[in-house]
Amino acid sequence: MRVGAVPSGNERRLRSLLEVGRALVSDFDLEAVLGRVLEAARDLTGARYAALGVLDETREGLERFLTAGIEQETQRAIGQLPRGRGVLGVLIHDPRPLRLGDVGAHSHSYGFPPEHPPMHSFLGVPIRVRDEVYGNLYLTEKEGGGEFDAADEEALVVLAEWAGIAIENARAYSGLQGRRDQLERAVASLEATSEIAQALAGETDLEHVLELVAKRARALTEARAVVVLLVDGEQLVVAALAGDLDRALMGEGIPIEGSVSGEVLRSGKPERLADAPSRLRFALAEQTQAKTGLFVPLRLRGRVLGVLSAFDRLRDGPQFSSRDEQLLSAFAASAAAAVATAQDVQAQSLRRSIAAAEQERTRWARELHDETLQELAALKLMLATVRITKDDRERERQLRQAGERIDVAVQGLRDLITDLRPAALDQFGLQPALHALAERVARGMALSVDLQIDLAEGSGRDAGRLAPEIEDTVYRVVQEALANVAKHAGATQADVVVRETVETVEAVIGDNGRGFDSSNEFDGFGLLGMRERVALVDGSLTIVSTPGEGTTVRASLPVRHQQPQETQAAEAG
Repeated sequence: MRVGAVPSGNERRLRSLLEVGRALVSDFDLEAVLGRVLEAARDLTGARYAALGVLDETREGLERFLTAGIEQETQRAIGQLPRGRGVLGVLIHDPRPLRLGDVGAHSHSYGFPPEHPPMHSFLGVPIRVRDEVYGNLYLTEKEGGGEFDAADEEALVVLAEWAGIAIENARAYSGLQGRRDQLERAVASLEATSEIAQALAGETDLEHVLELVAKRARALTEARAVVVLLVDGEQLVVAALAGDLDRALMGEGIPIEGSVSGEVLRSGKPERLADAPSRLRFALAEQTQAKTGLFVPLRLRGRVLGVLSAFDRLRDGPQFSSRDEQLLSAFAASAAAAVATAQDVQAQSLRRSIAAAEQERTRWARELHDETLQELAALKLMLATVRITKDDRERERQLRQAGERIDVAVQGLRDLITDLRPAALDQFGLQPALHALAERVARGMALSVDLQIDLAEGSGRDAGRLAPEIEDTVYRVVQEALANVAKHAGATQADVVVRETVETVEAVIGDNGRGFDSSNEFDGFGLLGMRERVALVDGSLTIVSTPGEGTTVRASLPVRHQQPQETQAAEAG
C-alpha cells in the first residue's frame, strides 16, 4: 500500500483482526476474553447481536450462553437462555461454519420465544481449543438488513481461532493460579504447623500452651477473637482466650449436646458460621457478640481434646473463607499435639505429686507409730502399774520414769513438728534452719554432719533472703537426704554444702554409706518427693551412688530473692 493511501475495507478488517488477536492473547482472564470476543465479532462483521455458547461436559448441549447487543431488560423478558437445540444444535453436532439468510426458515429452527427481538441473517462458527470444540460463536442481524457474506465468515473463523488460543492461555493461567493458590495454602499451613511446633517446643505448662495456641490461631486467621474449648465430662470448658473478649468467660462450661462446638467435636469436621447469632448459644453467644464463626476440632489420633473457635475476621470479613478453614485445621492438628503433650505432663506431674504426698504421709505415720505412739503406750502401762503399787518409794521412782518418758514423747513430737515445718526457717532464714536441722540429726541419729553454708544473707552481700519457695526446697532436699543417710545408708559421716552463686543455689549432700546402683531408675527413700520439689521451682536434681562408695545428691536451683515486703513479713512472723 502506498504511503498516505486510504486502506481498503479488507485491509481495515485485517488490521482489526490483528489488533483483536494481540489483545486477546495478552489477556489471561477467561471472562474478559469471552467478552472481548463477542464485541470483536460484532465490530468485524457489523452484526447487531452476538452470542457465545460454551459446551457442557457431554458435548450435547450448552453449559453457558453469553450475549452481546441484547439489553438486560430484554434478556430478563426472554427468560431461560438457549441450551443448544434447533439451529444452535446443528453447529454442536456438525461443528462447521454455518451461514443463513433467514435463520427462522431453517428446517431445524425452533422459532423464538415471546419478547425475543426479531432475527433473520445468521452466521455461526465453532471455537476450538487444541483440536477440541470448546463452543460456538453466533452472529445475527447484519447491519443494513443484508446477509453475512464470505468475508464476514472468513473474519469470524479467524477470530474464532484467536479466541481458541486466548481461551487456552486463560485456562492454563487459571490452572497455574489455582496451583499457586494451593501451594500458598500448603505453605501457609506448613508455616502454621512449624510456627506452633517452634513456639511450643519443649513447653509442657498447659496454661502457657493454651495461651500460645489461642494467640497464634488469632494471628493466623486475623480474627477478632479466639476461644479454646477443652472437653470436661459432658461439657466443653473455656480454657484460653485471645482478642476482644472478657476474661470472665474463662472457665465457662458449654454443653456438648446441642451446641455448635459439640457438633464439631463429635463430627470431627470444621464448620463455618455465616450467621453466628442464630446458631450460637450459652455463654459464647452472650460474651462473644460474634457475627460469624469458624470452628475446628482439636483431635490427636482419635483422642478428642476440644474445639478451636475463631470469631469475626477483621480483614475482608467478617466471614471466614475456605482457605481460613484449611489453615486453621492444619494449625489445629499441631496445636492438638502440643495440648495433648502438656495435658499428659500435667497428669503425670499430678500423679507424682500425689505419690510424693502419700509417701510423706506414710513416713509421718510410721514416725508417730514407731516412736510417739509406743512411748505413750509404755507410759500408759507404767501409770497403770503405779496405781497398784503400795510402796511409796517405788511409786515415786515409777512416776519419775513416767515423767522422763513424757519428756521423750514431747521432744519426739517437737522434732516431728519441726520436720513438718521448722519455725526457724520462717523466722530466721535458711542458714539457721539448716544448722538446727544438722544438730538435730546428729543428736538423734548418731551421725556426724559437716555443714558448710555460703549464702548472700550471711556473707555480707546485700542481696537479702532467698525467695520462700527456694528456701523451702533447699531445706527439704537437705532434710530428706540426711534422713535417708541416717536411716538407710549405714553411714557415719555426712557432708552438706549449700552455696549461692549469681545464678544458682546448689545443695550437695554426700555420705560414706553403703550406696546403691544409681544407674537404674530409682525413686525410693523419698527421692520422688525431692525430684518433684526441685522440678516445681525449675531446678535440677542428680543422684550419684555406687555400692560401697556412698551417695551424692546434688540439687541446683535458680536464684530468686524475696521482695522487701516479703522479707519484712517473714521477720514479723
